[in-house]
Amino acid sequence: MPEKELQKIAENAKIIVNGYAFSKRDDGFISILNLDHPDCAMVISNESEIIETNMDEIEQGIVLSLAKRNLAFLEDDNA
Repeated sequence: MPEKELQKIAENAKIIVNGYAFSKRDDGFISILNLDHPDCAMVISNESEIIETNMDEIEQGIVLSLAKRNLAFLEDDNA
């Protein structure tokens, strides 16, 4: 992924936690991108259910844990 595209994703992210950019999509799902390894991504529902991912099981567990702890900040328009 080109550096400018990665920078744009980071700037438009709702929150960034431990190098993962969390962004709300128009369809209501949450996109999560590993900024250190942009080939690793996940899409989850608001209930933290995995919709799609290419992350391994260990990274999935880490990212879901981060999502659950920070979901409130994704809903807050002032974050």
